[in-house]
Amino acid sequence: MRHLLFASLAAAAVLASFGASSPAAAAQDRFCLQGRIWGYPGNCQFTTYRQCQAAASGTDAGCGINPAYAYARQPGPYRRY
Repeated sequence: MRHLLFASLAAAAVLASFGASSPAAAAQDRFCLQGRIWGYPGNCQFTTYRQCQAAASGTDAGCGINPAYAYARQPGPYRRY
């Protein structure tokens, strides 16, 4: 009986962890630190351009918009749902 209870609790924990990792949670921020050591698209953890510039200061890196954000499908004013 105790093994059945443990197995059901373990299964519930696994299912809850899958529910918590939605695609929105995996989304990155708007700006990416890009350079030779970062590659492309780079380190995309910056919400503002100013944050990215501060991290790039004094390095051989620059900032650019996150391609996942730039090319994401945006609803337009004439789009029908």
